[in-house]
Amino acid sequence: MHIRIRNGRVIDPANAVDAQLDVFVADGKIVAVGKEMNGFQADEEINADGHWVIPGLVDLAARMREPGLEHKATIASETRAAAASGITTLCCPPDTLPIIDTPAVAELIQKRAEQAGFANLHPIAALTKGLQGENLSEMASLKNAGCVAVYNTIPLANTQIQRLAMEYAATHNLIVFISPVDPWLSNNGCVHEGRVSTRLGLPGIPTAAETAAVARDLALVEQVGVHTHFTRISTARAARMIARAQYDGLPVTADVCAHQFHLTEMDICEYDSNCHVIPPFRTQRDLEGLREAISQNVIQAICSDHQPHEPDAKLAPFGSTLPGISALETLLPLSLRLIDEENLPVSETIRRITSGPANILNTGAGTLGTGRQADICIMDPEKIWQLSSADMVSHGHNTPFANWEFKGKAVVTLFKGRVVYRHNQNTLNG
Repeated sequence: MHIRIRNGRVIDPANAVDAQLDVFVADGKIVAVGKEMNGFQADEEINADGHWVIPGLVDLAARMREPGLEHKATIASETRAAAASGITTLCCPPDTLPIIDTPAVAELIQKRAEQAGFANLHPIAALTKGLQGENLSEMASLKNAGCVAVYNTIPLANTQIQRLAMEYAATHNLIVFISPVDPWLSNNGCVHEGRVSTRLGLPGIPTAAETAAVARDLALVEQVGVHTHFTRISTARAARMIARAQYDGLPVTADVCAHQFHLTEMDICEYDSNCHVIPPFRTQRDLEGLREAISQNVIQAICSDHQPHEPDAKLAPFGSTLPGISALETLLPLSLRLIDEENLPVSETIRRITSGPANILNTGAGTLGTGRQADICIMDPEKIWQLSSADMVSHGHNTPFANWEFKGKAVVTLFKGRVVYRHNQNTLNG
């Protein structure tokens, strides 16, 4: 299939491209980016005039719920939702059922994604067997089975196990993902510890639960030297600590959930269970600190932390509901808000959701470079639309952003050179 995307504003931060150009696709690859390509015969032309042509988005944290929790969602349903949101590469955390601690589970997940055909799905392996924090997983075989990193979604209380796991990961050149939280300080809290939690009578998670864990893990990174990625940080203090570590030359990177720099603890005041997330929404000062860290490239990636749930999971009292947001469909529009609200340059905003996360994984995604897989998002930057829970493509409709008005929407998504999503059949046909 030969496709020519014409007259779009091509924004490819990885190659410092921001110009009105054409993109030429053949046999699943990008064969040229420019004004013309001699001898190219297109089977389909897409007129992207007035639109942005960017690399397919890369999401470092998205739960598919399969295997094990198919009543919530499936790999097919959620990769389809990803395609409808311009996302073509996703990472699946290891807390599936069964847990991703054997090559068989990792291969099953990739096979299901390949069968669905909407996006690349990279499994992240468990750091310890069963996520139990006792015995190290077989990292070498898991890496050979396609796992791109190792991650214990259940925080490790034993610092020696954490150190040994980091050393083992370093020998196999695997990235260690860490969600920094001290399990003793968090103490089963469900919101940020502060005046709001006290007023609402809800158990809180203090800022120190995150910063104490970051301090410990940075000390281990300095000792071991393994590339460590802090995922889903939520406090300004943690961001400053990571910034200092980066300044000192430690191999650390970080991401933040898109919802963390738009909502605060004040948004839970009506006990809206859709605002029950872990890590919790923090203070306005934290929100501003995270935005500053994004602008300074302390935080290299913005993720969705997609966690779809069935309706019943959010119907109990706030603290008894399951945490998480169905977030694939808001990753792009929430990120784009940084352009208008923070004056973050367009190219840097796009970088945080394309080449930034891709470079952390070193997978080769997130770029429109010649010879790369043709994973492309064509978006309308001026499209005004309202998020309706009923119209969400994901099986999970649990979102605090229902009825929010957004600006900017993916209208066509190409994956491996095939159109896998088209918002309006007549919108962009050339």
